[in-house]
Amino acid sequence: MDFLFNQNILLYLSAYLLAGVPFGFILAKLFAGVDVRKEGSGNIGATNVLRVLKEKAPHLAKKLTIATFALDAIKGVVIILIAMALGAEPTVLWTIAVLSVLGHCFSPFLMFEGGKGVATGFGVLLVLVPYPTLIALAVWFIAGKVLKISSLSSLIGLVVLLIASYILYPDMAGIHSHAPIWIIAFIIFYKHIPNIVRLIKKEETKVI
Repeated sequence: MDFLFNQNILLYLSAYLLAGVPFGFILAKLFAGVDVRKEGSGNIGATNVLRVLKEKAPHLAKKLTIATFALDAIKGVVIILIAMALGAEPTVLWTIAVLSVLGHCFSPFLMFEGGKGVATGFGVLLVLVPYPTLIALAVWFIAGKVLKISSLSSLIGLVVLLIASYILYPDMAGIHSHAPIWIIAFIIFYKHIPNIVRLIKKEETKVI
């Protein structure tokens, strides 16, 4: 039983469970009466919330999209900040970051289905590697405005983040490895495979 009360284990479980809370699904269902899992792409993330609610509840679309993105980003950050306050080692912080993205993408509350991991991933990375993440967010925002394709913009931002992390944090203090960033990137890439297939077929929907 001591294992279950270990501080790091509690932080890991908390990170996974909190990140698994499907805010997009909850907000759309609660305020608009819409199940986003059955509409649009079926995803619970901010992009599908926007796409679906523009048709079903246009007066709520932007507000709930912003709330979804913010909450999905913050839920990964909360446990990292708590861990920092408790003096956790960098390895623990990075494990929390990875588990947060896993929790969002494979939610225990949705039969291990979930979102794409973009907001949650960028949220945790903004705390741990702020400068590459800010650069990636800027590129993601510009690409989104120009291309109007959320998935492609996210993937471009992800590539930029990886490159920038090597340039600005070549040694990665405390862990001396970029492995956690690669794991997060792989999870996000994996969840975007259907989008990538649609992009190749030129069938990916634009967000107007």
